[in-house]
Amino acid sequence: MTASPSDWELILACRAGGAEAWEQIISRYERLVYSIPLSYGLPRDDAADVAQTTFLALFRSLGALRPETRLSAWLATVAHRQTRRILRQSGREHPIALEILDERLSHPGPEGSAPLERWELVEWLHFGLSRLNERCRRLLLALYFDQAEPSYAEVAARLGLPLGSIGPGRARCLEQLRQILKSRA
Repeated sequence: MTASPSDWELILACRAGGAEAWEQIISRYERLVYSIPLSYGLPRDDAADVAQTTFLALFRSLGALRPETRLSAWLATVAHRQTRRILRQSGREHPIALEILDERLSHPGPEGSAPLERWELVEWLHFGLSRLNERCRRLLLALYFDQAEPSYAEVAARLGLPLGSIGPGRARCLEQLRQILKSRA
């Protein structure tokens, strides 16, 4: 059993025209790249466009990559930027995600280090959402990440909750999310 090649070995093989190496890179990272636009709530067609654009950017940048490049992080950054571009163009950026991300951007990291890259912040938010209980996660995703931007009445009907519980539930869930994110900061 042979060890699978490192990312750098695959990049070098791609530079030399190795189609098999390119297929290995795509196989290794397509789920990661495709999951990023989906996590923002983009439809599958848009997610596929983001993935295609991301891998095209990688192909065009093969010559500029260096041995210390973390390919997964590089691809995630490009996918996040492409996703945000689509969201901006379509007016689908959600205020809560931006509020939380902008709050984190305004605070430097430990010991005065530079703020995290925006894609890292999205991962941080995704981490927080994944740690919420199912009810809170579903509520916040419905309120802030649903492309249809449903009303409280629509969210209540969809989730089987009393209409009067949506506002207070939203406040509690946002506070829980803030606490989770604070503990990870």
